[in-house]
Parts: sequence; structure tokens; C-alpha cells
Amino acid sequence: MSGRFPAGFIAAALLFAAAACGCSPRTYVLHKVADAVSSGGEGFATDDDPDLVRESVPFALKAMESLLEGQPHHRGLLASLARGFTQYAAAFVWEDAAEASDAEVSRAGRERARRLYLRAREYGMRGLSSGRPGFREEFEANPAKAAAKTDLEDVPLLFWTGVSWSLAIASAQDDPEMLADLPRAEALMRRALVLKEDFDAGAIHEYFIAYEGGRPEAMGGSAEKARRHFERAMEISGGKKLSPLVTLAENVPVRSQDRKEFLDLLDRALAFDARNEAPEYRLANLVAQRKARRLKGRVDELFIE
Repeated sequence: MSGRFPAGFIAAALLFAAAACGCSPRTYVLHKVADAVSSGGEGFATDDDPDLVRESVPFALKAMESLLEGQPHHRGLLASLARGFTQYAAAFVWEDAAEASDAEVSRAGRERARRLYLRAREYGMRGLSSGRPGFREEFEANPAKAAAKTDLEDVPLLFWTGVSWSLAIASAQDDPEMLADLPRAEALMRRALVLKEDFDAGAIHEYFIAYEGGRPEAMGGSAEKARRHFERAMEISGGKKLSPLVTLAENVPVRSQDRKEFLDLLDRALAFDARNEAPEYRLANLVAQRKARRLKGRVDELFIE
């Protein structure tokens, strides 16, 4: 999770925008504010208090949605919203649901996470479609061909649209219509991988750890490919990001029923001093460790022996 929008900064930006409403160059001002907000500093990434971030993010997201009303085609804002809703849903809403002991609470949380993923996907598609008339229709007909028309500056939109779409599909596995969309999400991610394989310190490779490792071979999955993506993700991040360890553990050894590898990977993630090492990934690593603890607590459920 690498949020870029401190809530206080966005609040100040909104106040500035509101004050500018009476001026004739209002659109210009709003555009400049949107630029500033969507390219803000790493206010959340280094935070050591996930609960504080959890409480701050919704305000930041709603503030950006308010700004978007005045700049509906601002690609920076659309990318930030796609990223923000995806991260918030995955790191907090989905994890809370996964940890809930009450079945109804868990079901409601997973459903809410799915709605947020779809919200993120829509912002991402709006961003990819901005300035490209007919992109949605072409993408619907031929995802790979449409995605091939994107370029380097589209990588954040490609990535967060593909991730949010994939997570929405994963959260609704009993919905065949959603499952049929998986090739579309894959097309976006394949294009992002070609354009910038080291995006966000190997995040695209991490996606493919889950994509390749989480599917049986009969459906095109490959543990070998998943491991290659894992090695590349760890190489790009210099071993400072813990999420590839957790993603590999959740997918490959569970499918092959290798209990020892599963525990070894999670123990590697949990042994890392997430509060003091690699501060640029502090929040992401704390969130990854929370998931690692949850998975480790389920070891007897996930493995037959």
C-alpha cells in the first residue's frame, strides 16, 4: 500500500479550490489543485500506524471524488482513486472480513470490498478511456488490441485497473459473468508488464505470482512461472517488500500442499523488522505481516496433514 494523499493536504487543497470558485479561471485553478493532489508526497507509505491510516483514507478518497466532480477527466485523479480504493479495500476491508469470526459480518465485509474494487475499476477505465474515443468498446471486443494502444504514462492506470478488476473477480467466484472478465484484467496487466516491469518495485510481477500460482494447470496456471515472477519481484525490491513472500505462500505451497514452504515463507515475512527497516515500504510491510499472521493461524485448515 503506497498511498500518496495525506488527508490534511487534501483538505487544504479543497479549501483552496472552494475559495477559488468565485474567480473567473476556476477551471484552471481546479486543474492545478487536482494535479497537486494526485501527485502528492508519500504521506501514508512510511506511516507506522495502519489503524490511523485506515481512519484517514476514506476522507482522502471522498475529498478526491469531490475534486473530480470539477475535473471529471483528470487522469491523475482517476489513477489515484483507482489506486486508493483498491488499496483500502484490500488492506483493510477485505482483511477485516477475512478475520471476522461472525459469518454474516465476514460476508458483508467481503461484499463491501467487492463493491469498492468495482468502484476502483470504473475510475481506472475512465482514466484509460480519457482522450481515447471508443476505447471501452474496442477493449470490450478485443482487450489485447486495445491495451496495446496504451503507453508508458498509462502504466499506473493499467495496473490499478487490472488489479482491482482481478480482486473483484476473486471476491465473486460464484459469478460466472465476473469470471469471464478475467482475460480482460490479464490483458491490462500483460501490457503494464511490457511497458514497465519494475513498476512500484515489482508490483506487476507480484500480481503474476498470484495469477499464475493461484490457478490449476488445467486452467493455464503454472507454479514454475509464479516462482519466476516471485524471484523477479524480490530482486526489483531488493528484498525489502514482504508482500511477494506472502503472495507466494498463499498460492503455490497451498496448492501443492507443501506445509513447510508455506510456513518458511510466512516466517521470513514475520521476522522482518517492518517498523525500522525499509521505511519507504513500512506501511505495506506492516499490512503484509498482518496477512501473514492470519494465514499462519489457518495452517491446519489449509493443509491436510
